[in-house]
Amino acid sequence: MSTPPNYEVPTEMRDFAEKSVEQARKAFDSFIGAARRTADTVQGSAEVARTNAQDVSSRGFEYAEQNVNAAFDLAQKLVRSRDVQEAMQHQAEFVRSQFAAIQAQAKEFSGIAQSAMQQGAERAKTVMQQSAEETRKAMEQGQDAVRQAGHNVQDAADRSTH
Repeated sequence: MSTPPNYEVPTEMRDFAEKSVEQARKAFDSFIGAARRTADTVQGSAEVARTNAQDVSSRGFEYAEQNVNAAFDLAQKLVRSRDVQEAMQHQAEFVRSQFAAIQAQAKEFSGIAQSAMQQGAERAKTVMQQSAEETRKAMEQGQDAVRQAGHNVQDAADRSTH
C-alpha cells in the first residue's frame, strides 16, 4: 500500500490565511463591540424611562396628598362653622382653591409627562442612529476583511503555482 503524497502548504499561503483570519476576527470584534455599546445605550434609555416613571408616580402621590389634606381642612372648617352661611362660605372657598390647584397640578403633570416622552423619543432616536452607524461600519469592515482574505488566498494560490 502506498502512502498518499505529502502536499505542503506554502509559507506565503499560510501567512496570508493567518492575516485573513486576524482581519475577520477584528471585524467581528468591532461588530460585537458596536452591539454591546448599543445594548448599554438601550439599558441607559430604560433607566431614564424608569426614573421618569418614578418622578411621575411620586408627583401623583404628592398631588393626591395635597388634595386629601385640603378636603380634611375643609371638613375641619365645616365642623367649626357657627352657621350654615359660614359653612357655605368655606365650601365656596374650597371649590375655588381646589379648582385652581387641580388646574396647576394638571398643567405641571402634563409638562412632566411631555418632557419624559420627549427625552425618551430623543434618546431612542440617538440610540437607533448610533446603532445603525456602528453596525454599518462593522459590516463594512467585515466585507473588507472578506475581500482582503479572498485576495490573499488568490495571491497565495497564484504564487504557489508559479
